[in-house]
Amino acid sequence: MKSKWVLTIGILLAGLFLYAGVGLAADTVSMPEWTQIIEQMAGKGKINWSEGYIEAVGIGAPPERFIGKPQARPLALRAARVDAYRNLLELTKGVRVDSMTVVKDFAVESDVINTQVEGVVKDAHLVKQDYLSDGTVEITLRMPLAGGFSQVIIPRLMQKRSVPPEPAAPLAPPAAAPPEPAAPAPAAPPEVFTGLVIDARGLQARPAMSPKILDESGKEVYGSLNVDREYAIQQGMSGYARDLNAAQSNARVTNNPVSLKGLRTEGPGRSDIVISNADANKIRGAAENLSFLKQCRVMIVLD
Repeated sequence: MKSKWVLTIGILLAGLFLYAGVGLAADTVSMPEWTQIIEQMAGKGKINWSEGYIEAVGIGAPPERFIGKPQARPLALRAARVDAYRNLLELTKGVRVDSMTVVKDFAVESDVINTQVEGVVKDAHLVKQDYLSDGTVEITLRMPLAGGFSQVIIPRLMQKRSVPPEPAAPLAPPAAAPPEPAAPAPAAPPEVFTGLVIDARGLQARPAMSPKILDESGKEVYGSLNVDREYAIQQGMSGYARDLNAAQSNARVTNNPVSLKGLRTEGPGRSDIVISNADANKIRGAAENLSFLKQCRVMIVLD
Protein backbone atom coordinates (compact mmCIF):
# COMPACT_ATOMS: atom_id res chain seq x y z
CA MET A 1 0.00 0.00 0.00
CA LYS A 2 2.84 2.35 0.90
CA SER A 3 4.57 1.78 -2.45
CA LYS A 4 1.30 2.58 -4.24
CA TRP A 5 1.09 5.97 -2.49
CA VAL A 6 4.75 6.71 -3.31
CA LEU A 7 4.09 5.93 -6.99
CA THR A 8 0.97 8.16 -7.03
CA ILE A 9 2.81 11.10 -5.44
CA GLY A 10 5.70 10.66 -7.89
CA ILE A 11 3.35 10.83 -10.87
CA LEU A 12 1.65 13.96 -9.51
CA LEU A 13 5.00 15.70 -8.93
CA ALA A 14 6.21 14.79 -12.43
CA GLY A 15 3.02 16.25 -13.86
CA LEU A 16 3.52 19.50 -11.93
CA PHE A 17 7.10 19.87 -13.17
CA LEU A 18 6.03 19.16 -16.76
CA TYR A 19 3.26 21.75 -16.53
CA ALA A 20 5.69 24.35 -15.16
CA GLY A 21 8.15 23.64 -17.97
CA VAL A 22 5.49 24.20 -20.63
CA GLY A 23 4.51 27.52 -19.08
CA LEU A 24 8.08 28.81 -19.28
CA ALA A 25 8.90 27.59 -22.79
CA ALA A 26 9.37 30.22 -25.49
CA ASP A 27 9.10 27.70 -28.32
CA THR A 28 6.47 25.01 -28.71
CA VAL A 29 6.60 22.37 -31.38
CA SER A 30 3.58 20.63 -32.88
CA MET A 31 3.85 17.44 -34.91
CA PRO A 32 4.65 17.32 -37.74
CA GLU A 33 5.36 21.06 -38.14
CA TRP A 34 7.88 23.29 -36.38
CA THR A 35 5.79 26.08 -34.88
CA GLN A 36 7.27 28.81 -32.70
CA ILE A 37 5.25 30.61 -30.04
CA ILE A 38 6.97 33.77 -28.79
CA GLU A 39 6.43 33.73 -25.03
CA GLN A 40 5.07 37.25 -24.61
CA MET A 41 2.72 36.71 -27.58
CA ALA A 42 1.24 33.40 -26.40
CA GLY A 43 -2.36 33.12 -27.54
CA LYS A 44 -1.93 35.98 -30.01
CA GLY A 45 -0.20 34.16 -32.85
CA LYS A 46 2.61 31.90 -34.02
CA ILE A 47 5.43 31.50 -36.53
CA ASN A 48 5.13 28.31 -38.56
CA TRP A 49 8.61 27.62 -39.96
CA SER A 50 7.62 24.37 -41.69
CA GLU A 51 4.86 25.98 -43.74
CA GLY A 52 6.61 29.37 -43.86
CA TYR A 53 4.11 31.84 -42.44
CA ILE A 54 3.33 34.12 -39.50
CA GLU A 55 -0.20 34.05 -38.10
CA ALA A 56 -1.82 36.48 -35.66
CA VAL A 57 -5.15 36.53 -33.84
CA GLY A 58 -7.15 39.69 -33.18
CA ILE A 59 -10.23 40.19 -31.00
CA GLY A 60 -12.57 43.17 -31.23
CA ALA A 61 -15.71 44.33 -29.46
CA PRO A 62 -18.15 47.06 -30.56
CA PRO A 63 -18.29 50.31 -28.58
CA GLU A 64 -20.79 49.95 -25.75
CA ARG A 65 -23.18 52.52 -27.20
CA PHE A 66 -23.56 50.42 -30.37
CA ILE A 67 -24.25 47.06 -28.72
CA GLY A 68 -27.48 45.63 -30.12
CA LYS A 69 -27.44 47.99 -33.08
CA PRO A 70 -26.73 47.19 -36.76
CA GLN A 71 -23.33 48.93 -36.60
CA ALA A 72 -22.11 46.65 -33.79
CA ARG A 73 -20.79 43.79 -35.93
CA PRO A 74 -18.86 45.90 -38.51
CA LEU A 75 -17.29 47.97 -35.71
CA ALA A 76 -16.28 44.83 -33.81
CA LEU A 77 -14.77 43.39 -37.00
CA ARG A 78 -12.79 46.57 -37.60
CA ALA A 79 -11.48 46.52 -34.02
CA ALA A 80 -10.50 42.84 -34.38
CA ARG A 81 -8.60 43.57 -37.58
CA VAL A 82 -6.69 46.44 -35.94
CA ASP A 83 -5.80 44.15 -33.03
CA ALA A 84 -4.65 41.37 -35.40
CA TYR A 85 -2.46 43.77 -37.41
CA ARG A 86 -0.89 45.03 -34.19
CA ASN A 87 -0.17 41.48 -33.00
CA LEU A 88 1.17 40.46 -36.41
CA LEU A 89 3.56 43.40 -36.46
CA GLU A 90 4.77 42.48 -32.97
CA LEU A 91 5.31 38.87 -34.07
CA THR A 92 7.40 39.93 -37.08
CA LYS A 93 9.81 41.70 -34.74
CA GLY A 94 10.57 38.37 -33.06
CA VAL A 95 11.36 36.50 -36.29
CA ARG A 96 14.98 35.35 -36.27
CA VAL A 97 16.89 36.59 -39.32
CA ASP A 98 20.16 34.77 -38.59
CA SER A 99 22.00 33.44 -35.56
CA MET A 100 22.87 36.96 -34.40
CA THR A 101 19.84 39.05 -35.41
CA VAL A 102 16.07 39.27 -35.15
CA VAL A 103 13.87 41.54 -37.26
CA LYS A 104 13.48 43.95 -34.35
CA ASP A 105 17.21 44.73 -34.58
CA PHE A 106 16.81 45.81 -38.22
CA ALA A 107 13.72 47.87 -37.41
CA VAL A 108 15.55 49.72 -34.64
CA GLU A 109 18.47 50.47 -36.96
CA SER A 110 16.33 51.81 -39.80
CA ASP A 111 13.01 53.66 -39.91
CA VAL A 112 12.80 52.64 -43.58
CA ILE A 113 12.89 48.93 -42.65
CA ASN A 114 10.28 49.53 -39.96
CA THR A 115 7.97 51.27 -42.42
CA GLN A 116 8.45 48.58 -45.06
CA VAL A 117 7.64 45.80 -42.58
CA GLU A 118 4.48 47.66 -41.54
CA GLY A 119 3.48 47.87 -45.20
CA VAL A 120 3.95 44.12 -45.73
CA VAL A 121 1.91 43.34 -42.62
CA LYS A 122 -1.00 45.32 -44.03
CA ASP A 123 -1.11 42.86 -46.98
CA ALA A 124 -1.75 39.87 -44.68
CA HIS A 125 -4.81 37.85 -45.68
CA LEU A 126 -7.74 36.70 -43.58
CA VAL A 127 -7.84 32.93 -42.87
CA LYS A 128 -10.46 32.76 -40.12
CA GLN A 129 -13.32 34.90 -38.79
CA ASP A 130 -15.61 34.03 -35.88
CA TYR A 131 -18.55 36.00 -34.47
CA LEU A 132 -18.90 35.17 -30.77
CA SER A 133 -22.09 35.11 -28.73
CA ASP A 134 -21.06 38.13 -26.62
CA GLY A 135 -20.83 40.34 -29.71
CA THR A 136 -17.05 40.21 -30.06
CA VAL A 137 -15.29 39.10 -33.25
CA GLU A 138 -12.13 36.99 -33.48
CA ILE A 139 -10.11 36.92 -36.69
CA THR A 140 -6.85 35.28 -37.80
CA LEU A 141 -4.50 36.95 -40.29
CA ARG A 142 -1.65 35.15 -42.07
CA MET A 143 1.45 36.50 -43.78
CA PRO A 144 4.09 34.41 -45.63
CA LEU A 145 7.71 34.62 -44.54
CA ALA A 146 8.82 34.50 -48.18
CA GLY A 147 7.85 37.07 -50.78
CA GLY A 148 7.24 40.61 -49.61
CA PHE A 149 8.60 40.10 -46.09
CA SER A 150 11.80 38.49 -47.37
CA GLN A 151 12.07 41.25 -49.97
CA VAL A 152 12.47 43.70 -47.08
CA ILE A 153 14.80 41.61 -44.90
CA ILE A 154 17.05 39.47 -47.18
CA PRO A 155 18.60 42.32 -49.24
CA ARG A 156 19.35 44.18 -46.01
CA LEU A 157 21.04 41.09 -44.62
CA MET A 158 23.10 40.55 -47.78
CA GLN A 159 24.19 44.17 -47.69
CA LYS A 160 25.39 43.81 -44.09
CA ARG A 161 27.21 40.56 -44.88
CA SER A 162 28.84 41.60 -48.14
CA VAL A 163 32.57 40.91 -48.12
CA PRO A 164 34.97 43.46 -49.71
CA PRO A 165 37.31 41.98 -52.33
CA GLU A 166 40.74 41.01 -51.08
CA PRO A 167 43.62 43.20 -52.34
CA ALA A 168 45.63 41.64 -55.14
CA ALA A 169 48.90 40.08 -54.04
CA PRO A 170 52.11 41.55 -55.54
CA LEU A 171 53.42 39.68 -58.55
CA ALA A 172 56.27 37.30 -57.77
CA PRO A 173 59.16 36.79 -60.22
CA PRO A 174 58.67 33.74 -62.44
CA ALA A 175 60.25 30.60 -61.04
CA ALA A 176 61.93 27.86 -62.97
CA ALA A 177 59.45 25.28 -64.17
CA PRO A 178 59.63 22.11 -62.03
CA PRO A 179 59.89 18.74 -63.73
CA GLU A 180 56.54 17.37 -64.79
CA PRO A 181 55.24 14.77 -62.31
CA ALA A 182 53.98 11.42 -63.41
CA ALA A 183 50.31 11.52 -64.41
CA PRO A 184 48.10 10.48 -61.45
CA ALA A 185 45.58 7.72 -61.74
CA PRO A 186 42.17 9.08 -62.82
CA ALA A 187 40.03 9.95 -59.79
CA ALA A 188 36.40 8.99 -59.46
CA PRO A 189 34.15 11.85 -60.57
CA PRO A 190 32.64 13.80 -57.66
CA GLU A 191 29.03 12.98 -56.86
CA VAL A 192 26.42 15.49 -58.01
CA PHE A 193 23.39 16.14 -55.83
CA THR A 194 20.09 17.97 -56.32
CA GLY A 195 19.69 19.30 -52.80
CA LEU A 196 20.99 19.30 -49.25
CA VAL A 197 19.30 17.89 -46.13
CA ILE A 198 20.89 18.72 -42.77
CA ASP A 199 19.87 16.54 -39.84
CA ALA A 200 20.16 18.92 -36.86
CA ARG A 201 18.15 16.85 -34.42
CA GLY A 202 19.62 16.59 -30.94
CA LEU A 203 21.50 19.91 -31.29
CA GLN A 204 18.76 22.23 -29.99
CA ALA A 205 19.03 24.07 -33.31
CA ARG A 206 16.49 26.79 -34.05
CA PRO A 207 15.11 28.10 -37.37
CA ALA A 208 15.98 31.42 -39.02
CA MET A 209 15.36 33.19 -42.29
CA SER A 210 19.05 33.02 -43.15
CA PRO A 211 20.76 29.98 -41.58
CA LYS A 212 24.37 29.14 -42.33
CA ILE A 213 26.03 25.76 -42.80
CA LEU A 214 29.68 25.84 -41.70
CA ASP A 215 32.59 23.41 -41.76
CA GLU A 216 34.57 22.65 -38.61
CA SER A 217 36.94 25.57 -39.23
CA GLY A 218 34.03 28.03 -39.47
CA LYS A 219 34.20 28.43 -43.24
CA GLU A 220 30.81 28.90 -44.85
CA VAL A 221 29.48 26.00 -46.92
CA TYR A 222 26.03 27.56 -47.37
CA GLY A 223 24.62 30.96 -46.49
CA SER A 224 23.40 34.28 -47.81
CA LEU A 225 26.72 34.94 -49.56
CA ASN A 226 26.33 32.06 -52.02
CA VAL A 227 22.62 32.10 -52.88
CA ASP A 228 20.72 33.74 -55.68
CA ARG A 229 18.86 36.66 -54.16
CA GLU A 230 15.63 36.04 -56.07
CA TYR A 231 15.43 32.41 -54.96
CA ALA A 232 16.07 33.46 -51.35
CA ILE A 233 13.27 36.04 -51.52
CA GLN A 234 10.67 33.93 -53.31
CA GLN A 235 11.05 30.64 -51.41
CA GLY A 236 13.26 31.37 -48.41
CA MET A 237 16.80 30.20 -47.86
CA SER A 238 15.81 26.85 -46.39
CA GLY A 239 12.83 24.70 -45.52
CA TYR A 240 12.31 23.17 -42.08
CA ALA A 241 10.89 19.79 -41.11
CA ARG A 242 10.69 17.58 -38.04
CA ASP A 243 10.95 14.28 -39.91
CA LEU A 244 14.03 13.19 -41.86
CA ASN A 245 12.10 11.16 -44.44
CA ALA A 246 9.73 14.06 -45.06
CA ALA A 247 12.68 16.40 -45.60
CA GLN A 248 14.41 13.99 -47.99
CA SER A 249 11.26 13.61 -50.09
CA ASN A 250 10.40 17.31 -50.07
CA ALA A 251 10.04 18.80 -53.56
CA ARG A 252 12.47 21.53 -52.55
CA VAL A 253 15.46 19.12 -52.70
CA THR A 254 14.07 17.09 -55.65
CA ASN A 255 15.14 13.51 -56.32
CA ASN A 256 18.77 13.09 -55.21
CA PRO A 257 19.57 15.12 -52.11
CA VAL A 258 22.59 14.48 -49.92
CA SER A 259 21.79 14.03 -46.22
CA LEU A 260 24.40 15.15 -43.70
CA LYS A 261 24.45 15.11 -39.91
CA GLY A 262 25.05 18.35 -38.02
CA LEU A 263 27.75 18.29 -35.33
CA ARG A 264 26.79 21.37 -33.33
CA THR A 265 25.28 24.84 -33.61
CA GLU A 266 26.98 28.22 -33.60
CA GLY A 267 25.79 31.66 -32.52
CA PRO A 268 23.38 32.77 -29.78
CA GLY A 269 20.35 32.04 -31.99
CA ARG A 270 21.56 28.45 -32.59
CA SER A 271 20.57 28.64 -36.27
CA ASP A 272 24.06 28.15 -37.78
CA ILE A 273 24.94 24.46 -38.08
CA VAL A 274 28.42 22.95 -38.24
CA ILE A 275 29.08 19.83 -40.33
CA SER A 276 32.26 17.78 -40.62
CA ASN A 277 35.03 18.86 -42.97
CA ALA A 278 34.64 15.58 -44.87
CA ASP A 279 30.94 16.31 -45.47
CA ALA A 280 31.71 19.89 -46.45
CA ASN A 281 34.21 18.63 -49.03
CA LYS A 282 31.58 16.25 -50.37
CA ILE A 283 29.41 19.28 -51.19
CA ARG A 284 32.26 21.33 -52.59
CA GLY A 285 33.57 18.41 -54.67
CA ALA A 286 31.39 19.06 -57.72
CA ALA A 287 30.87 22.47 -59.29
CA GLU A 288 27.34 21.39 -60.21
CA ASN A 289 26.47 21.33 -56.50
CA LEU A 290 26.84 25.10 -56.41
CA SER A 291 23.71 25.27 -58.56
CA PHE A 292 21.38 23.73 -55.99
CA LEU A 293 22.93 25.88 -53.26
CA LYS A 294 22.28 29.03 -55.28
CA GLN A 295 18.67 27.91 -55.72
CA CYS A 296 18.24 27.42 -51.94
CA ARG A 297 17.48 23.71 -52.28
CA VAL A 298 18.17 23.10 -48.60
CA MET A 299 16.08 21.39 -45.89
CA ILE A 300 16.95 21.38 -42.19
CA VAL A 301 15.49 18.83 -39.79
CA LEU A 302 14.90 20.05 -36.23
CA ASP A 303 13.68 18.37 -33.03
